[in-house]
Amino acid sequence: MSNQELTASAAFMPYPVSTLSPPIVPNDLTSFKSRGLSQVERDLKQKLTEIREEYIAVVEQFNWNKLVYESEIRFEPIVGEIYHLYRIRERYALSMVSPDQWFQPHVASFRLTVGRQWEVVELGDGVDPMKLFGGA
Repeated sequence: MSNQELTASAAFMPYPVSTLSPPIVPNDLTSFKSRGLSQVERDLKQKLTEIREEYIAVVEQFNWNKLVYESEIRFEPIVGEIYHLYRIRERYALSMVSPDQWFQPHVASFRLTVGRQWEVVELGDGVDPMKLFGGA
């Protein structure tokens, strides 16, 4: 490498290459770091909150589906139709009879999706999923 090439490349170095070079004084990055850390912390807390809410929704959806599939069903449900879950004595039963036509305690109404999952359409009066599934 020639002396001229060395001088040209030295001009682009991020640090001094000669004792005659002006000193490089680092900037105070405290403010930059503080703002960056604060922003990252805020963003990650928000993401964790969203993940927690999604997790809770998935667990609740799982619990509803487990409850319906473990209930007494005396017919084959049709995808897209709405059915009603009742608590009869100490067990649950799925029925085509709507809550206004039957005196049994109505737990919830569901629609069967194409993916064979039960989607909650309406909760019965006074039904709290957290109490029903033992949540905090």
